[in-house]
Amino acid sequence: MPRIKRKRAALPTLNYTRRGFRLKDGRLHLAGGIVLTVVWSRELPSDPTSVRVYRDSLGHWYASFVVAGETQPLRATDAVLGVDWGVRETATTTSDAHDLPHAQHGKTAAQKLARYQRMMARRKPAKGQPASRGYRQARAQAAKVYKKVARQRQDTARKWAKRVVRDHDAIAVEDFRPRFLSKTTMIRKAADAAIGATKRALIEMGRKHGRDIRLVHPAHTTMDCATCGARTKHALPLAERTYTCTACGAISPRDKNSARVMLVRAGLDPAGAEGVGPAGPLVREAA
Repeated sequence: MPRIKRKRAALPTLNYTRRGFRLKDGRLHLAGGIVLTVVWSRELPSDPTSVRVYRDSLGHWYASFVVAGETQPLRATDAVLGVDWGVRETATTTSDAHDLPHAQHGKTAAQKLARYQRMMARRKPAKGQPASRGYRQARAQAAKVYKKVARQRQDTARKWAKRVVRDHDAIAVEDFRPRFLSKTTMIRKAADAAIGATKRALIEMGRKHGRDIRLVHPAHTTMDCATCGARTKHALPLAERTYTCTACGAISPRDKNSARVMLVRAGLDPAGAEGVGPAGPLVREAA
């Protein structure tokens, strides 16, 4: 059964609609006479419709505003790109210059994180007893390491997404669900790859700059040939990294072939095979 998160264990969050807050002289005025001095990360493009004030695991307070998005178009490049997600490399594309290697931010911080977790285990208070000062300090240090890793992953994803969107007009992206990997032995490496965060960053960056982002169904992408459209009878094992087509004899790296299949299924590769994949809608536009 799912565990219900207790109210006292949840981080505080306050949500205000348009009538519950206002901005005046760079300060945030909330209902109830609360006035906050905000350190702005960037200017708001338009008037906000709502705001969420929340505290993170480090005790820092943030104000997240909801505003109408504005498209910032980029120059046309007449280039297209196919993106296939993986574990050995976070993103394998049809362009070698735009592949995203596994940054391994979590693996780098694992030793330091394990140290603080051992400190927490030794100082864990008994049930019903208040936490000691040493336990709270160790918990804060562990939260700090988690936050740093999350920010590193987000920074890597945004920089890569910006470069991909700047250099291509249309992008075919595998609509992969990272939760699928949580049922395999690669769960730790898959979590460190941050495929979900990278995928969201690419879609959001494409919307921001008016690029054509097409999500492609991931079924049989590792079994189809991007050259002739033939499909293997059996799924390739993960240890086999080279795709060899038995119909046309094409040989290519497994992930590179899958990235080209994305282009074919999205209709962005006129020279490729048409109708590859099972029947049914394989491509859907990003909303």
